[in-house]
Formats: sequence, C-alpha cells, structure tokens
Amino acid sequence: MSPAVDLGADRDLVAGLLREVPDFPQPGIRFWDLTTVLADARGLAATTRLLSAPVAEHPVDVVIGIEARGFLLGAAVAQALGLGLVPVRKQGKLPAVAAARSYDLEYGSATLELPAGVLAPGARALLVDDVLATGGTAAAACELVEECGATVTSLVVVLELPALDGRARLAGRPLHAVLDR
Repeated sequence: MSPAVDLGADRDLVAGLLREVPDFPQPGIRFWDLTTVLADARGLAATTRLLSAPVAEHPVDVVIGIEARGFLLGAAVAQALGLGLVPVRKQGKLPAVAAARSYDLEYGSATLELPAGVLAPGARALLVDDVLATGGTAAAACELVEECGATVTSLVVVLELPALDGRARLAGRPLHAVLDR
C-alpha cells in the first residue's frame, strides 16, 4: 500500500456512505446497508484499502469471503492482495462440501458450508465480511476454516456493532473493524 494513502480519509468516506435501514429484515433490527458504499467507486476503493491494511500485521495466503456481502468485499481484497478467494456459502449452494457449521444469528439460525478441495491445509486465511453483530457467522466461518486444517490469521469487517459483543465469540482471533456503531 502506498504511504500516500490516508486511511483516516478513507474511513471518513466509508462512514459517510454507509446507510442505516431500520426494521429490516424484521421489526426491531437495524440493518447497515453497504450497497451505497459498494456503488461508489471511491467508496469501494477506500473499503478495499481499509480491509487489506491489516495483512501487514497478519500475513495471509488466501482470502475467505463470507456470504453474501463478504463475497463482494473479499473478492476486492483478494484482488488487491494478489491472492485467491474461497467462498463460505449458505447451506445447499455448493456442489462439493468439505465442512458445514450451524450457528445462531441475531434474528434466527443458519448453516454455512466450505467448498471441498479449495483450501490447503496449513493455509493462513483472512476472513472478510461486512458486519460483525453477534459473531455467530464469523465464529462459524472460523471453525469451518480451522476444521479444514487452515489457520485464521485475522478477520476484517467494515462495521462492528460492539453492543452485540460479537468479538467475544471469536476466541481471541485478531479482528479489525473499519467502523463501529
């Protein structure tokens, strides 16, 4: 990354583009929408730089994108870092599954799956997602990666919701959030 890049200005830009949608997907939930960030070329570039920056402290071999917005962000990060991308998908979306993990969400439950034959044992993985809320999705993704013999060196998210204490579910794994609300 160029020393001329101002990550503080990047953070301010992303914060200004982020949109809050009340009562979605159900009443009482505050949804943080990143489509306004992704749709802005400068916002997407700034987000990619911010999510890629922690790799200097935690070297990685592969990027793991968590469905669904983590795919978009993870692909941009992987491209910026010159690495491959492994998607962690919702149940039933993969033709060959290496491992599956069920978990609880803030407003329900879900199952994630990791594709078979694409994650090398011993690989150092960077997990990318949009929001860390209760930590269930991120924890499940970490467990899948580790079950397949790789190591999670760090996780990066655009937004952390500290009041929901999702960080506590990550068992001390390094987490870097661009913003918190």
